[in-house]
Amino acid sequence: MASATASKVTDQKKVVRRSSARPRAPVMAVPQRPTLASVLELLWREHQISRADIARRTGLSRSTVSEIVGDLLKTRLIAEVGDGPSRGGRRPIVLQFQDDAYSVLGIDMGAAHVAVAVINLRGKIIAWAERDHPVRSDPEGTQALMIELSEACLRQRGRGAHPLVGIGIAVPSPVDPKNPDRVSDLVMPAWHGRNVGEPLHRRFRLPVFLDNDANLGGLAERWWGAGRGVDDFTYVKVATGVGAGHIFHGEIYRGAHGIAGEIGHLVIEPQGEPCVCGLRGCLATRVGSRALVARASALLPDHPESLLHGHDVTIPAIEDAALSADPLALQVVREAAESLGVAVAGMLNLLNPQLVIIGGGLARLGELLLSTLRRSVSRRTLVSSIAPTDIVTSALGAQAVALGAATLVLQTGLADLRHFGAAPTGN
Repeated sequence: MASATASKVTDQKKVVRRSSARPRAPVMAVPQRPTLASVLELLWREHQISRADIARRTGLSRSTVSEIVGDLLKTRLIAEVGDGPSRGGRRPIVLQFQDDAYSVLGIDMGAAHVAVAVINLRGKIIAWAERDHPVRSDPEGTQALMIELSEACLRQRGRGAHPLVGIGIAVPSPVDPKNPDRVSDLVMPAWHGRNVGEPLHRRFRLPVFLDNDANLGGLAERWWGAGRGVDDFTYVKVATGVGAGHIFHGEIYRGAHGIAGEIGHLVIEPQGEPCVCGLRGCLATRVGSRALVARASALLPDHPESLLHGHDVTIPAIEDAALSADPLALQVVREAAESLGVAVAGMLNLLNPQLVIIGGGLARLGELLLSTLRRSVSRRTLVSSIAPTDIVTSALGAQAVALGAATLVLQTGLADLRHFGAAPTGN
């Protein structure tokens, strides 16, 4: 795995940083050697392994391996768990990565909700909280809610819980590498000049890492979902807006200015509805959750038999109705899939990923969405670009982005133990 690019947070003015590395493990204060991360990566990947096998696998001398293992044992990230099988001599001591030694907090700060997950070091979600909130228009309330839900999740872990080592935040906005602690003024003008993670850093005294929500959905898929073992794929998140996270050569691709993947602002209907970005006819105006709800509401008078009558028209309600073969809901889904296919087809022709993963709203419809989407894509792509590309829905569901935010912290720590100091007790 590549080394992380985020540097250690040293003061409150640099609370929020991003890491472009792939996951590894959290950390305590130990000297960092060039080989330390590679040994820790091997231990994380293999779960259990002996010192002798580490030496064989890495080409390091046994004395170097013993010294590195000694340092890692001090962190509690690994432990000696008994004897392994003998190969003719003394039975080796088996080392095991400790998945539950520490926990990580990930926050999905959506445009209209906040969700918080606490995970262990193997990506298992051990606490979860979520609440709808007008995030784009209420920064102060959103920051207070992030702290409230984080504290609720930490209480869910129970007494004697393992220390928390960092916080990741996924935001519904591009993140400028020059200002990695802030969101876009164009997309979220109410947040102008506001440091997103500062209140969380003050409350928990831990490093905070920030990145775009679709990027982190892609990271979660790469580590734990449909993208495992796939080096080149795109994760498309359909929510209030639409975004794409590109994973190239196993790493998040952000572009020169951090805005790669803004597929929601591809213009597919030049004379269409105005978008929050200032353009007209963007994909988000046809496929975003507000657009889908508005379209379903507009069609209701012509469908008196629809299951949506007598209920609030929401994305879950549209999904439920579509799964029950409701004609109105199926029309909304088909139209959305057709529009999404226009954008995905252009992306395939341009980037040629191995896999496209659809997450967020409508993703739980599976083939009801994908069948129309694939047909729409196939009509607009070169045979050579579409033939090897599979299009699937996410298996991680609504938890994908928060899980990805926590994974961002995990990968940073596993790449370089110096990204974290001693974990505070009492979190």
